[in-house]
Amino acid sequence: MAHAKNHDYHILPPSIWPLLGAIATFVMLFGGVMWMQDNGPWMFLIGLVGVLYVMFSWWADVVREGESGDHTPVVRIGLQYGVILFIISEAMFFVAWFWNFIKNAMYPMGPESPIKDGVWPPEGIVTFDAWHLPFMNTLILLLSGVAVTWAHHALVHENDRKTTINGLAVAVALGVIFTVMQAYEYSHAAFGLADTAYAGAFYLATGFHGFHVIIGTIFLAVCLIRMLKGQMSQQQHLGFEAAAWYWHFVDVVWLFLFAVVYVWGS
Repeated sequence: MAHAKNHDYHILPPSIWPLLGAIATFVMLFGGVMWMQDNGPWMFLIGLVGVLYVMFSWWADVVREGESGDHTPVVRIGLQYGVILFIISEAMFFVAWFWNFIKNAMYPMGPESPIKDGVWPPEGIVTFDAWHLPFMNTLILLLSGVAVTWAHHALVHENDRKTTINGLAVAVALGVIFTVMQAYEYSHAAFGLADTAYAGAFYLATGFHGFHVIIGTIFLAVCLIRMLKGQMSQQQHLGFEAAAWYWHFVDVVWLFLFAVVYVWGS
């Protein structure tokens, strides 16, 4: 009885994943620098595989901890705070890209700068029609958010697993469609990444958002697989809750991107 657990907290056992994650990340970043110096992508790819392996193994451990009962209500609150802080940090990340775009739009550089501002978008840049593919992608992403909310409501309030699975499947499919549509849009762009300040700001802002959409789609797909395997319940679904929060964050960022970059910035 002296070793019996008499508290609601989860005392973690020693883990190798933080050390392996740090090493793999260093190898990946160092390999990225070497790749930029024309030394090949192999070290970068080795580090990337290591990072992905650590992510999969570490999160698998977290899932097993939840299934074994270690995620008490107190522990879940701590994990929820962690997810919220992570999303806030991601929001600050996008603030930098918005600031970059808005600053250049308000004070565009030109041949006579800083005495006289240039024009925005710069001469020679043919922007996208905001009410064509970008607007369609907006509707797709908003509908995916509705599907996630539908699935979450079905699980939490009705304990309807079938509807939850259907909602998640729809959300994942719409996330994939969004990514395909954005790739199609990029393939038909009239400018490249290095063409002007507008091109750089456009691709960095929308490209990083597209990367977040891919991550969020994978996140939701993992939740869908876990639902199919019966690993989530009305009481224990923290991973799904985190995925839903992350996906709604991605939706909100896209609304700002659509309004600022595609409509106002063009």
